[in-house]
Amino acid sequence: MTQPLMPMATAVWLVDNTALTFKQIGELCNLHELEIQGVADGTVGINIVGFDPNSSGQLTKEEIARCEADPSASLTIVEDDVKAMTRTKGPRYTPLSKRQDKPDAIAWLVRHHPELSDLQVSRLVGTTKPTISAIRDRTHWNIKNIHPNDPVGLGLCKQLELDEAVQLAATRKEKAEAAKEAAAIKGAKKKATKKMPSILKKAAKAPAKDKVVEAEAAAAVDETSE
Repeated sequence: MTQPLMPMATAVWLVDNTALTFKQIGELCNLHELEIQGVADGTVGINIVGFDPNSSGQLTKEEIARCEADPSASLTIVEDDVKAMTRTKGPRYTPLSKRQDKPDAIAWLVRHHPELSDLQVSRLVGTTKPTISAIRDRTHWNIKNIHPNDPVGLGLCKQLELDEAVQLAATRKEKAEAAKEAAAIKGAKKKATKKMPSILKKAAKAPAKDKVVEAEAAAAVDETSE
């Protein structure tokens, strides 16, 4: 855990109940020192109820007392015995105010970057594969009202994320084309081998037959001489 639960609420409680400096509280809650000063002045977090980090076991009274006595010290959060797992699967979270823009963003990606896979589009925009397929096939229930729009401009993804996805798709496409070409060359060689003229096959076997004939002739000469 790098910061406490409900950082702003924790900051409000620490400002009201401790003698910690603004810098110490800001470092703990991952907030700017000026934000903590705003909390103390009553201009920031006015309607936020303070949250006691002692009650949740994130900080101890001894730790707070130690840092109150030494303004240069940094607060240390109590580590959980069981580490929280980072979220690695599923579409990204999109604010409610931007969710209506997803179909437009999908349509833009499908039109301008058809090389992107459904999985890549899903990760960029935060949607599902059935929705992407419906927009690709123009079978979406609201297709008439969908207008392609850049997802970066809509705030659904960053330009760097889009560039990385496009580069990855281009690399994957190049590898697939190279593999396809190699398979075609291999198939052509195999086909040519099967169609090799029979005369070439006979010529390849001719030396072995000549040796057999020579051996039989030599045996016949020996019998005559006897």
